[in-house]
Amino acid sequence: MTNFIPIFPLGLVVYPGEDLNLHIFEPRYKQLLRECISDAKPFGIPTLINNKMCELGTLVKVVELVKTYDNGEMDIRTRGQMVFRVLEVIKHVPDKLYSGAIVNYPHNNEEGSRELMQKVMNGIRELHKLLNISKTFQKSDEELNSYDVAHHVGFSVEEEYELLGLMMELQRQEYIKRHLGKVMPVIAEMETLKKKVKLNGHFKNLISFDFDL
Repeated sequence: MTNFIPIFPLGLVVYPGEDLNLHIFEPRYKQLLRECISDAKPFGIPTLINNKMCELGTLVKVVELVKTYDNGEMDIRTRGQMVFRVLEVIKHVPDKLYSGAIVNYPHNNEEGSRELMQKVMNGIRELHKLLNISKTFQKSDEELNSYDVAHHVGFSVEEEYELLGLMMELQRQEYIKRHLGKVMPVIAEMETLKKKVKLNGHFKNLISFDFDL
């Protein structure tokens, strides 16, 4: 399916199913959101990296208008729907302040491996333990997918975007698993180094080497 959508480029990655809160203050986006709310239509958030708009983004819908300010600014809650690919940017839309894009929606295979996802979750919890971070997820482990946890593993924006471009859940699970496999040893080594640094300057009860052994 190919269609036209209004776009709101942002320097972040939004995933399908993700809840995103936004404060709208620019005139063009105030117009965009007023129309999306009144017409109950979605809009697209393509990712900006290094101030350049990428070809992939996520279609989102407004789930709640939380507050409207006297100057027309607004606080809204949105939820990601599906990944899109930009085919053509329409910079000047007649009678509109905002831009739009012609997009299509790549097929997204959401079937993953529960066993692999559980390994991913075990790795994430170990990562958070090393970092002294406490995170709770709103779903049970059996319900979680890669999109639910991708913001919680220390990805850069570039890595989050790369995961957005993977159109199979199994690929996304493997991508996160590989990332954890790379960063966990580094963080564990840093924790060991921190402990060694803390010991420096303190009296230590050490056993000397016995050359007669």
